Amino acid sequence: MNARSREVFRRVVEGYLASGDPVGSRTLTRDFSEKVSAATIRNVMQDLEFMGVLGSPHTSAGRIPTQMGLRMFVDGMIEIGDPTDMDREKIDATMGSNAADVGGLLDRVGSALSGVTQGASLVLTPKHEAPIKHIEFVSLSPERALVVLVFSDGHVENRLFTPPLGQTPSSMREAANFLNAIVEGKTISEVQRAVTNEIAHRRQEIDALAQELVESGLALWTGSDESSERLIVRGRSNLLENEAEEADLERIKNLFDDLERKRDIAEFLDLAEEGQGVRIFIGSENKLFSLSGSSLVVSPYMNADRKVIGAVGVIGPTRLNYGRIVPIVNYTAQLVGKLVSDRS
Repeated sequence: MNARSREVFRRVVEGYLASGDPVGSRTLTRDFSEKVSAATIRNVMQDLEFMGVLGSPHTSAGRIPTQMGLRMFVDGMIEIGDPTDMDREKIDATMGSNAADVGGLLDRVGSALSGVTQGASLVLTPKHEAPIKHIEFVSLSPERALVVLVFSDGHVENRLFTPPLGQTPSSMREAANFLNAIVEGKTISEVQRAVTNEIAHRRQEIDALAQELVESGLALWTGSDESSERLIVRGRSNLLENEAEEADLERIKNLFDDLERKRDIAEFLDLAEEGQGVRIFIGSENKLFSLSGSSLVVSPYMNADRKVIGAVGVIGPTRLNYGRIVPIVNYTAQLVGKLVSDRS
């Protein structure tokens, strides 16, 4: 692009992000940096459309950015500053409690982030990684069982799961005894590795049904079911405003149906493991939101050891005010990381 093309492109994108409407050549000529005719602007817009960065949603002369155009704008032209004082104050106000309940803190953070950005917020809570003190299996019915995890810091978790067929009280006791012999002082992640190695070496020494139970329990601790329960979603109503077009509403409803069913949630979890910094996913760039016409702005947060333990994000329409949302998400992620570390 030459200087004129870049200015036309930037103004079309900024106009679209501000209003949601196609931007026409006459609108651009009013504030353009040089005196050019509407016909000249139209020619430039046609060239940009041929390049694939602008599109024409209707037969009118107005243009909107394509997904490729939005990506180019976000990567190379957007101006990112700091959150405003008002936005900071609203986020800070939710974190003033001295309560040690991290879940409650993150729930308030999600609500505040949704309120400040007028989008839907996603908060991925951290796994509890304190060493385990004791494990117990409790049979509730032939189809349901409970695993009780007691951590060395006093934290207790009860998790429901479906046991393998044919379990007996003795096989459950054997599985619990087997685990308790090796778990003390280890985190859940370390237990998984230890049990896998132990089963490989002692496969002939443990009852087959108890082995299945152990593997079933481990799948629960580290698999998608456990992970999906760590996702807090707030602010759905912000994406279902009356002025939204019917087609947009349907796509957004599909998005939240996907979230409620936890389908493809690993796509979001993976984002939290990919390192520092805010990432922006526009439309189909992210499998989870490909049907919604939405964008995701997400940033991981870290503990005191600089290890990624969760993420915060905002979902909104593709015409998000990225210049404002990105610093808000970044600020919130840094604040959450510090507060979670302080409470750990």
